[in-house]
Parts: sequence; structure tokens; C-alpha cells
Amino acid sequence: MDLRKLKTLIDLVAESDIAELEVTEGESKVRIVKSGAAPQNQVVMMPQGAPQYAAAPAAAPVAAAAAPAAAAPEIQGHVVKSPMVGTFYRSSAPGAPAFVEVGASVKEGDTLCIIEAMKLLNEIDADAAGVIKEILVENGQPVEFGQPLFIIG
Repeated sequence: MDLRKLKTLIDLVAESDIAELEVTEGESKVRIVKSGAAPQNQVVMMPQGAPQYAAAPAAAPVAAAAAPAAAAPEIQGHVVKSPMVGTFYRSSAPGAPAFVEVGASVKEGDTLCIIEAMKLLNEIDADAAGVIKEILVENGQPVEFGQPLFIIG
């Protein structure tokens, strides 16, 4: 990002009531946060490969509010949600076969995945019997509490 543009953005935040501004341009991402006590601004630049967690939750409520009826038909069946924050793993070890695949039959109590939280591996079991219709999370992806992981039909 051009330094003149960066300076303009910093001035814009300083002169306005905006507390925080985040701009993505190409491979650059800039976040400017107005400090509460001092008149200085914080600027953080991240490469494109860095995880961008803040963008996804902000977009989801807007889409849900705009079309609540459209989101409901997508998920048909029992949704298995994450009971904790952590990292989602489909298998017990790298290179090992996944616990379940789409189309696999499961019964209540079968292990579906592992969520690693604070260096502990927690097995997540099926809380309903049926067939795995969809796996909603990629292997190694961070998950939030209550985030849908699987759909069992």
C-alpha cells in the first residue's frame, strides 16, 4: 500500500469519530486503531497468508439478516456443533484415515472428529444416529464455540 494512502487513512481516523478502520488492498491488509488515552494511532500490516478471522463473522450476520429464509433450507438434518473453541481435526493423526466421511452411517456415541484446545485432544461424538450429509469444516481449521461442524441426516 502506498505510504500517502496510509497517511491519509491515519489522518481520516484521527479527525473522525471512527475508533477503528480496516482496509484490504490486493495482498496488503491495514488496520488502524485509535488509541483511547493518547492521540497516537496503531497501524498493523499483515501479509495475505495470515488468517483473517474478523472478516467472516462480520459478513455472516449481514447475509443472515438480508435473507433469513434462504439460510434455513440449506441445513436440513441434525447439526453437530462445536462444544468448544479449538482446532478441528478429522483424524486421530496426520496421514490417518478420517473418522467419518460424507455418506458414512454413524450411531450415537461414534467419534466424528477431534478438537484440540489448549494442547488437549477432545473427541467429539455423534449425539444422533444417521448418515453424514455434510462436513462443514476443513481439517486443521480453527472453530468457535457453537459453530456447526457436521450435518447428520
